[in-house]
Amino acid sequence: MEHFDFDGSLYRQASAHQRKWGHKIIEELKIKESDWILDLGCGDGSLTKEFTRYLKTGKVIGLDASPGMLEKANEFSSPKLQFILKDVDSLRYENQFDLIFSNAALHWVFDHKRLLENCYKALKPGGKIRFNFASEGNCKTLYAVIRQTIREDVFSPCFSGFRWPWYMPSLEEYRLLLSQTPFLNISVWTEDTSRFFQSQDEITKWIDQPCLVPFLQAITNETEKKNFRDVVVKRMLKQSLQPDHTYFETFIRLNVKAEKPS
Repeated sequence: MEHFDFDGSLYRQASAHQRKWGHKIIEELKIKESDWILDLGCGDGSLTKEFTRYLKTGKVIGLDASPGMLEKANEFSSPKLQFILKDVDSLRYENQFDLIFSNAALHWVFDHKRLLENCYKALKPGGKIRFNFASEGNCKTLYAVIRQTIREDVFSPCFSGFRWPWYMPSLEEYRLLLSQTPFLNISVWTEDTSRFFQSQDEITKWIDQPCLVPFLQAITNETEKKNFRDVVVKRMLKQSLQPDHTYFETFIRLNVKAEKPS
């Protein structure tokens, strides 16, 4: 897993749509008062804290590899809620959690075979995973704009050897991957959550945090960094602008449910 540091404060301002997806999932889960829950890629902690509303003797642990995210998340820390700076690839729990949850984060993880193995070990017998992350076809407009920009002569030297930062599998690919695990009651499906951003400011905040962070990290010169960001934002605004002055982007989510045998 690549390590990128995000600005938790800016992410919280730009991630209303991600929180909406997560709230919908949490409301559908049958959380018990005694559950132990692990949130993978917890970000700024806004969703992680929602689990504490259901718990009395249970606990929630949020993991994220970004110090900037956890600095913001720790505002919500409590006896029921702990945040830990940890790479998801370094998951080393055994038989500890009733639920492993992740929302809008696991497309930053490349090795999902290892991820699923580690989650299986971390769950108690009968424990469940519930993931939602980006699937094939996600953010088509933005990614086309970024690929165009990094190929241009003025920027291409900065991206020599650069690895595209996201893993976004197809439905069929992920179903096959899960079928090769010991999980039971597997359910995998895609969901179109494409949306219209209501203003230039709203979509620009989302482009800045988190989308451009990996690319700006690859550029060392501050002037070039600013130029790259400005070019991408300008092109994206032009490409996504609608007749009613909103800005459209495609969001395709991969939803995953599975259970460890009791």
